[in-house]
Amino acid sequence: MSIIPALLKEMEQEAKTTRKMLERVPVDKYDWQPHPKSMTLRALATHVAEIPSWVKLVLTTDELDFAKTPYNPPMINTNEEMIGYFEESYEAGYSVLSGATDKSLEGNWTIRGGDDIYSVLSRPEMLRVCYCQIVHHRAQLGVYLRLLDIPIPGSYGPSADEQ
Repeated sequence: MSIIPALLKEMEQEAKTTRKMLERVPVDKYDWQPHPKSMTLRALATHVAEIPSWVKLVLTTDELDFAKTPYNPPMINTNEEMIGYFEESYEAGYSVLSGATDKSLEGNWTIRGGDDIYSVLSRPEMLRVCYCQIVHHRAQLGVYLRLLDIPIPGSYGPSADEQ
């Protein structure tokens, strides 16, 4: 039995929650950060918006080498741009996963920085890491919004703001 249908369903469900969260990010607070070591709200929201595209990366490459491909996120200045970036990222990942076969899930996938290897996981394991990263960073975004007194949308049921 293939896990691809389950992965697609989970990706769809998480996208609904992610959209709701990104729609609430206040543009006038994009440069706010809760601590000097924390990302700005803009950087965190941009990161949340881009993670679904990692699904495509995992299924179409063998590794990510930060020494060869430095991280350069786009500068997003409006909520429309943020949601558009998320939709592009989601479509990129979802379309590749939709066309995947069980054979596409074979082999390992590596994250490295030159000679330093950070992680080597099977493709299915790395896809789960992608999904976990969406939830993890979206939860961070929820904390940012809470600190800014922005009502939090529910994720897997109603939030305290929706009751």
